[in-house]
Amino acid sequence: MIGPFLNAWKAKRVAVSVSGREGDYDLREIVNAIFYQNRTRCQWAYLPHDLPPKSATYYYFALWRDDGTDQVIHDLLRCQAREKVGRREDPSAVVLDTQSIRAANHVPAATTGKDAGKKVSGRKRGPAVDALGLVIAVVVTAASVTDNAIGIRLLDKVVEHTRR
Repeated sequence: MIGPFLNAWKAKRVAVSVSGREGDYDLREIVNAIFYQNRTRCQWAYLPHDLPPKSATYYYFALWRDDGTDQVIHDLLRCQAREKVGRREDPSAVVLDTQSIRAANHVPAATTGKDAGKKVSGRKRGPAVDALGLVIAVVVTAASVTDNAIGIRLLDKVVEHTRR
């Protein structure tokens, strides 16, 4: 489903990598390696030998993360999943929520806070999902940030990724 998009992305891109190579690997295999790492949570260096090496896989992962390609792919897949079940491409309603999560001891204090209402020291995540439960946007903040402020940030992100 994302093959035509990635092929168009590759055709527009004329630059070569830092090592001077021009993309020796099939983008489908790169995507498979990223999915494998995401699913198993293995370290990049321990990807199976039948997938592209860590250097190539992580190069594309970081490139797509930094230039927003991963978000475009996510939005394309979400729209296709909605159309497949007979819904419009963009949702007409969005559900916002916040969840307080305890942070580990080694998490920097600058990114954590205390949710006084729930008595949780850590972070807060705020997902925005459509009626099917498909993720539209996520905001992660210190737990001390109010739900109101998270809601405003979430709505701003939802507006970026949907037309309605």
